Formats: sequence, C-alpha cells, structure tokens
Amino acid sequence: MSSELIIAWIYASPLSTAIRDMLWVVPSVQSLHILAIAVIFGSAVISDLRLAGVVATDVPVRGVVRRYYPWMRNALIVLLATGLVMIIGEPDRVLVNSTFWLKMALVMGVFSLAWLVRRPLLQPAGPDQPDEVNPLIKAFAWLSIALWCVVIICGRWIAYAI
Repeated sequence: MSSELIIAWIYASPLSTAIRDMLWVVPSVQSLHILAIAVIFGSAVISDLRLAGVVATDVPVRGVVRRYYPWMRNALIVLLATGLVMIIGEPDRVLVNSTFWLKMALVMGVFSLAWLVRRPLLQPAGPDQPDEVNPLIKAFAWLSIALWCVVIICGRWIAYAI
C-alpha cells in the first residue's frame, strides 16, 4: 500500500473530516500542543542547566531531575496525542513534509537522550555516590537544549515547508 493511499484513506476518514469541520478543534489542539512543548522545553532547560552546572548548583542534581522529569514525560504524552490529532486532521499536508519527519526524529532522539541521561539519576542514590556530574553528561545537557530548540524551530517551519 502506497503512502498516497494511506494519506487519502486517513483524509477521507470520519475522524479526519470531523477534526477539519469543527472550527474549534484545530486551534484548541494546536494551543495544547504549544503548551506541551513549552512545558517539556522548560523542564528540559531547567534540568539540563542543572546537569551542566549552571543553575541551582546548591540543589542536588537528583532532586532537580526527579522534580522535572515527570513533567517532561507527561508533556511528551500530551505532545504526541495532540500531534496525532493534527496529523489525522491534515495528513495530506503533514505526512509528506520532510520538516515534519525531521521534527519527529529529533523529538524521539532528544527524549531518548534525556531518558538515558536522567534514568540513573531517577534511582535512589547510594551513600557513596557523589553529586558530581560527568563532563560527558554536561555536554549532553547542552546538546539537549540545542536539540529542543531545533524541535521548536522545525515545529514552526512545518507550516511553511512543502
């Protein structure tokens, strides 16, 4: 089955038609999507800046990561759900857009990076574990901030790319 047939099938579905025909759905879903990216970005930046040793250096790294990781995870769920609604509503515009696919790859990549870096910090610390951050983790924190910025740029660019 070709991608054009899948896109046409999604576009012709009652759910896709309902999303497009109800005037309040698209702006509401887009607003929730933007709020979710703001939450995920804000949580990532605060915890990444702590991992990089820039802010809240008087607070244990584990405490900052534990505080913000659930916000990131839950915002990702909202982000994916609202994104799915937008895809179903306009599959012919979104699924053929290379910027959309770049954004999807970046979201999965940067969230995987965040999870890999934060996973050990979500576990209880042993008595012999210092609160120091590995220099490689600091580099990953800066990379994470940069990648989240690119995700946001790609999200905006989707509307203008063909």
